[in-house]
Amino acid sequence: MFSDTPEGAVASSLVYSLVETAKANDVDVYLYLKYLLLKTPTDQTTDEELEKLCPWNPECQNAINILFIEHQKAVFELN
Repeated sequence: MFSDTPEGAVASSLVYSLVETAKANDVDVYLYLKYLLLKTPTDQTTDEELEKLCPWNPECQNAINILFIEHQKAVFELN
């Protein structure tokens, strides 16, 4: 919402865009952001690799489903 610097505003808008894109594609936001952080794309990432990180990509959705299952196992093993 509010940023101290223009760079902070740009960074915030990038995160908001990722969140809203995940929501628009019915993808769990937490798991999607976790997936992106695990993959850590860089400026060397190709367009084809970036496409695989999009929430509408079946490969990405499968990876998020696996993260969900792993998360559920961890939660229920704690109880």
